[in-house]
Amino acid sequence: MGIRAAVGQFHDLTEERLRFAKQIGVTGLQMNNPALPGGDGKWAEQDVRELADKVREAGLTFEAIENVPSQFYMKAMLGLEGRDEQIENYHATIRAVARAGIPVLGLHFMPNSVWTTDYVGVTRGGATARKFDMAVVEANSENLELLRSFMPTGLGSLSGMPLFGKDGPFVSEAQMWSNYSYFMSAVLPVAEEEGLRLALHPDDPPVPMLGGVARLFYKPDNFKKAFELFGKSPSWALDLCLGCCSEMIGGKQNVTEMIEFFAPKGRIAYIHFRDVQGTVPNFTECFIGDGNYDPAEVIALLAENGFDGFLLDDHVPKMDGDSDWNHRGRAHAIGYMQGLIRMLEFSRR
Repeated sequence: MGIRAAVGQFHDLTEERLRFAKQIGVTGLQMNNPALPGGDGKWAEQDVRELADKVREAGLTFEAIENVPSQFYMKAMLGLEGRDEQIENYHATIRAVARAGIPVLGLHFMPNSVWTTDYVGVTRGGATARKFDMAVVEANSENLELLRSFMPTGLGSLSGMPLFGKDGPFVSEAQMWSNYSYFMSAVLPVAEEEGLRLALHPDDPPVPMLGGVARLFYKPDNFKKAFELFGKSPSWALDLCLGCCSEMIGGKQNVTEMIEFFAPKGRIAYIHFRDVQGTVPNFTECFIGDGNYDPAEVIALLAENGFDGFLLDDHVPKMDGDSDWNHRGRAHAIGYMQGLIRMLEFSRR
């Protein structure tokens, strides 16, 4: 299909979202953790199929679903008792997504989730954007309520989650590798049977540990290790968030390294095309073109290395008068991507 832009990162498939996709001129969409029944820890095929049918009826391609609720596989990520039952449920979800005709299921392996220390960091023209500062986390290491507020509400507010404090587990990187290997060894064969790609998202922020739990996917070498372990499976792939790669120590060089290593191997299912100013331990999200890498250089690099998936805006700054979903910021980001793609096509004539 070639490189293309899509709309996504929403939970509810509304008529307004479908119209926005059509109006902005994309051909497909993605959903992040769609609001589906799942009280038993898995999704049913019929529920996913209803979403897929609605997308097709609108004349759009359902490119991917990104993420199931974290509690669906939290025990698997932490290596806790009950993980085998959660893995069985994950098998059912894989089948539901694949049989509904959706080719990619994105996932992360962050039981401690995405952390944000400031949701109104200032970027170009006074627009506000997500910010992370490790110094704020360290200065408040005993303030568990504040630490919880740094996480997405759905996970940060969960009672009894053993992610913080003296009673929570200290989960080492070695333990997390063991947990990841156990999980992937169990789910990849089912994904292969169903023809589904499982697309791994980097850690955000990309730091070695948060809240007493180690993180794995915070540097390129660890992605390469995961590829060595599981890359023989055609279902192992990446949801390559360029913003997360840019957040890593070294900034732009991580973006280049990840593309040059994984794109020629056909292992990048899709791209989060966003950027930041700064790197860990302190960065702020920004408009495309204002960050650590050159978007035109990166889109050319993707093409040169054989990437043919879709691009997604992911996070965007909040502009004056914007909606909760940041329609204005997304329209800017998607239009920017469409311009890059068109110029790429023109240059190949």
